[in-house]
Amino acid sequence: MIRTLAASAALAVALGVSAQQVTQPELKIDSTNRTVSVSAEEQVTVEPEVAILHIGFETQLGDAKSVYADGANTSNAIVAALKQAGIPESSIRSESQYLQRDFTKPHKFKLAQQWTVRTTPGRAAEILDVAVTAGATSSGEIEWTVKDEQALEEQALDRAAARTRENAAVLAKGMGVRLGALIYASNQLSTPRFVPRVSAGFLAKTAEAPPPLAIEPHKVSREASVYAVFAIE
Repeated sequence: MIRTLAASAALAVALGVSAQQVTQPELKIDSTNRTVSVSAEEQVTVEPEVAILHIGFETQLGDAKSVYADGANTSNAIVAALKQAGIPESSIRSESQYLQRDFTKPHKFKLAQQWTVRTTPGRAAEILDVAVTAGATSSGEIEWTVKDEQALEEQALDRAAARTRENAAVLAKGMGVRLGALIYASNQLSTPRFVPRVSAGFLAKTAEAPPPLAIEPHKVSREASVYAVFAIE
């Protein structure tokens, strides 16, 4: 958990300290502006509920017709294997597919296709292995997330807002004044991500199929920061 406190106050005795940030408004400090500004940052971290695998393949170079035929066979084989492994069709989404010419070699083409596949974190390694065995050669990127990302963001924001008010109350008490009404508030959300990548060369099919990769799910975090200005009495 990360907590940050920055404060500025302007009192009737003309004693004031100001800590301004880029996103904070310029505050006028004089005897008529009795305010205290506070910021706080909180982080919420939970276990992932969803693994989003990025799975794909690229064919070898060849003429357009044969490359397209080989790519179509590989494409259908991968999707069929995923479905046979219990992945519903609604959890398989195409990201990109293209037949591309290699301008360094006349009349040579390659076909590439990518999908995202949603599954549970516990099956991520298994499903990746299924795809590679069926012909995937450019796979390995995984996103870890939760079913309700908005709820996680709201939880982080709620904690940051509560911490901001607590800090303001403590600061006001320490200065011998009473905390008044909220004058201004702003917030910012961020999403720390850890995305492991596995190279296509490593995932190329070999004579002896290796066991599934040892993949450890990464926790999901959301960070929220709140800046607020309160009146003091």
